[in-house]
Amino acid sequence: SLGAECERAREGNEDTANKALEERPATLGRRRRARRARRSTMSSQQQSAAATSGSSPNGTTIAMGVAALFTAAGAALAWRISSQRKEATAEAELERLKQSLPAVHDASDTLGLRIEPQRYIDLLAKLIGETSNLQNFPPELIPQEGLVAKHVLDALAPHSAEQGGPLVIEKVEFTPGRPNLIIKYPGTSPSGRTIGLIGSHMDVVPAVAENWERDPFHLTVEGDKLYGRGTTDCLGHVALVTCLMEELAKTRPPMVSTVVAVFIASEEATAEVGVGIDGLQTAGKLDELKNGTCLWIDASDSEPCMGTAGTIQWHLTATGKRFHSGLPHLGINSIELAEEAIKYIQARFYKEFPAHPDEKRYHFSTCSTMKPTQIKCARGSLNQIPPTTTISGDVRLTPFYSAEKVVARIRQYVQELNDSKFGALDRRGPCSKYELPAEGRIGRLEVEFAHELEGSELCEGVACSLDSPGFLAICGAVEQVRGAVKPYSICGSLPLVASMKASGFDLCITGFGKSEAYHAENEFASLADMSNAAKILSLYISKMEVYNRSLQQ
Repeated sequence: SLGAECERAREGNEDTANKALEERPATLGRRRRARRARRSTMSSQQQSAAATSGSSPNGTTIAMGVAALFTAAGAALAWRISSQRKEATAEAELERLKQSLPAVHDASDTLGLRIEPQRYIDLLAKLIGETSNLQNFPPELIPQEGLVAKHVLDALAPHSAEQGGPLVIEKVEFTPGRPNLIIKYPGTSPSGRTIGLIGSHMDVVPAVAENWERDPFHLTVEGDKLYGRGTTDCLGHVALVTCLMEELAKTRPPMVSTVVAVFIASEEATAEVGVGIDGLQTAGKLDELKNGTCLWIDASDSEPCMGTAGTIQWHLTATGKRFHSGLPHLGINSIELAEEAIKYIQARFYKEFPAHPDEKRYHFSTCSTMKPTQIKCARGSLNQIPPTTTISGDVRLTPFYSAEKVVARIRQYVQELNDSKFGALDRRGPCSKYELPAEGRIGRLEVEFAHELEGSELCEGVACSLDSPGFLAICGAVEQVRGAVKPYSICGSLPLVASMKASGFDLCITGFGKSEAYHAENEFASLADMSNAAKILSLYISKMEVYNRSLQQ
């Protein structure tokens, strides 16, 4: 399960760090021996050049030798520093940040923002009560995020600038009934430093009520557990950040930073382009957030998430010839062709996109993977060889590889198989054929990609910057509130986050739902976790405020 993957990723943190420490002396020893060998070779080459030219060991020759030595030494030093930084674990990067930004690391919670449990439950109940109309599964189910936006606006209206409060609220709608909300608590910084709380979305995945033990479209409170579709993903976060902005407006602490909360539409399905955060980005509505760090609040288990994977969904269709199964040599079995082709394509994929060194550094639980997940073939009786078979699946790609390159390579693999008449593929027995020369017939492979069929963007992975002050602030906040912090990465995906990072946004990721409940039946969140989340976010904002003040000074 996704929860088990998260837990394994976190449990591997300590083992990864210990292994890196054990291997470091041997690695450094190899580097020292290599440098001595390079110096010896360089010295021999310089002496040989001097003897050949007849130059004395002074003057121009010695100057050129010294210059070459310093150039080589500088290159070697740069290589060594670069290699050490690449090999450094996330924990080592965090320690380096603590030493370079001690004021941020040591900062305490000066804001004291908290949520009142009953107030949070009441607001969340209103949001969950709308979820039957928030399900995102086009074209059958189109969410109406305006229903959530209305409850958020009702909660914050008394604190809006129009009512004499401090909050500046903007409703941005690109598609009728599907707004995004931008809520600002203005600071005084002349440089416009910002602290972004973004990514919490107002749509949900579908829920099949008969498969639930409770009504998915109604909030059920049982002790600490809050049941209902969206409690973890992501209406629980919408209610949390709304209550947090409400507390900011009530207490009105003086700040140099502008705190910006952004609630978005259309996260669960991105086939309709320009509705949610991509539309906000294109319209320039988020540009001011480049002047600060954005915390993307749509993850789980109250830990910092350092990276997510890209997703490429694909469909491989094999076309053969239908024939009686008793005469298989007169047909082309599309199932056999499709399955052998997938086996070949997977082997090529793993050779060209193997485990990447940075996956260990970021604590990814798996490397990049390509696998089939569904298969269907033309209908017929059991004594018929099917003429068409489609195998579908996905690629989960860590952010250290390009998704566009993977798409191009898979196309290339398929084209090469077609052009070679499947010469690289195994046959299944003496009667298995992919070509019938007497008929001038040959099998055919075709690959399609879901993002192209849907007209949506290709989902790239994201690796958050480990040298960001935001990474130090969120790790420190989690550690101070929960007693420990275990940053992790996982091959789940967050659509459009990578494009934001590539556009100049400094992004960190966290969330406070339950990984075991994401998109699951009987979805739930913990009230205690959400209460702690308010403390974590209050401390995070306080730490980033210290950082922004230091820049102003």
